[in-house]
Amino acid sequence: MLKLLKIAKLLKKLFCMKDDGYKIRDQFGVHFITFAVIQWIDIFSRYCYVETVLNSLKYCIKEKGLCLHAWCIMSNHLHLIVSTEKGNLSDILRDFKSYTSKKIIQQIEDNKEESRKHWLLWLFKQAGTANSRNENYQFWQQDNQPMQLQTAEFTLIKLNYLHNNPVKAGIVEKHEDYLLSSARDYNGGKGLLPIEHLTAAYTLRL
Repeated sequence: MLKLLKIAKLLKKLFCMKDDGYKIRDQFGVHFITFAVIQWIDIFSRYCYVETVLNSLKYCIKEKGLCLHAWCIMSNHLHLIVSTEKGNLSDILRDFKSYTSKKIIQQIEDNKEESRKHWLLWLFKQAGTANSRNENYQFWQQDNQPMQLQTAEFTLIKLNYLHNNPVKAGIVEKHEDYLLSSARDYNGGKGLLPIEHLTAAYTLRL
């Protein structure tokens, strides 16, 4: 009986750690964040929807104080390494998710050339209906699973992981050739979005 109680306490502790692990506890810290479309739908195979994400990130940088250190947009998800000096990182990311979700749904509804329109809207509607936090549609998956980057070594691991996504997917041979990421910024070029280099990680870059 005592053994079962210990196991139950351990499981409870693990679940609590998992739930708490999805929260940004240090609002000033540098974090690796992943945003994934529900059911991993390849929505970003259309550049018009990619532009919405790019424009929203530009707005967050200029108007909300977001510091973008690295980024990569794939067909059904995006990775960001971000921080802010204002101590409101969770608020910025919440607004980013809310705006891009509503905007892209509206784009799909208005896009006469979107051959997947009815299928996409049906999927987003089903996800929204199943989630009490949404009034109508749900575009992004609920959890972002933020990871705080507290050492140069761990930062380098996540930076390389982020930039190597399109290479592993077989889209490009060299990560700096991929347009929708900050890889070229870390290889002497200039990407589509303004970034603030991760100096420690850049020094250790493989």
